[in-house]
Amino acid sequence: MVNTVSYSNAPDLTPDDYIVIGLATCFIKEDGEVHEVDVIEPIPSASLESLFKGVPTSYKSAVATTLGSVLDGETACKPAQLDNSAQIVDEFSERAFAAARTYKRKESAQSLIPLGKTYSDFQYSIEKKRVLNAQRVVSKDDNVKQHSHTHKVL
Repeated sequence: MVNTVSYSNAPDLTPDDYIVIGLATCFIKEDGEVHEVDVIEPIPSASLESLFKGVPTSYKSAVATTLGSVLDGETACKPAQLDNSAQIVDEFSERAFAAARTYKRKESAQSLIPLGKTYSDFQYSIEKKRVLNAQRVVSKDDNVKQHSHTHKVL
């Protein structure tokens, strides 16, 4: 008898489900200064497909693995193939579940990086900085000015 373990927050997934985990260079803004930080995060299938088309990215490398190797229950584990000093991104388990579902829907994306392999030939660029803790401040200047007759019945 095969014992299939599922996750309480994702009963449709098993530890054997395919997932790609990436190592990305991001930035954190503190006290007006921007600091570089490496993060480990799941990559959904659509993102992976665009990366293989040569889109510039902050990903240094990615590893194809199983959900069970990066999640112990719902606690994140760093893949051995990626930089051990990198931080695991916030809400890793929820994002991993979402990414794993994308590979179940689009199984052809699993052929981009074979299970157990690491890929690092991305168009790596940090020209456009990806700031993790960026806050958008909305002001009155952001409002679109409308013509005075816009909401009037003429």
